[in-house]
Amino acid sequence: MVALLSLAALVAAGIVGLYALSSALRTAREPAAVLSYESGLLPQQHAVSRYHARWYAVTVLFLAFDMEMIFMYPWAVVVADMGAAAVVEMFGFLAVLLVGVTYVWREGALRWT
Repeated sequence: MVALLSLAALVAAGIVGLYALSSALRTAREPAAVLSYESGLLPQQHAVSRYHARWYAVTVLFLAFDMEMIFMYPWAVVVADMGAAAVVEMFGFLAVLLVGVTYVWREGALRWT
């Protein structure tokens, strides 16, 4: 227990020391240079401005294909061992993803005109 507490104290002292060293060595920067994004230029719009509604449908499309790839690769490795039950489950999963893709298609997220 003493070893664990001393290790935690050593880690905490290291973290505090690194922050103190960083604060001591840092140079003063211009306010515009520390702004996020735009490479130091003044932002043209507010950071939490609203997105067009079409981008939500594009996000659903991305997530559908992303989830498909995440689960298809491991499934392809074990499908021979698991048999027909794995095939049925995967087609059920793909049916749920197809509902999302159909929604995106109907909303017009695949049209870029």
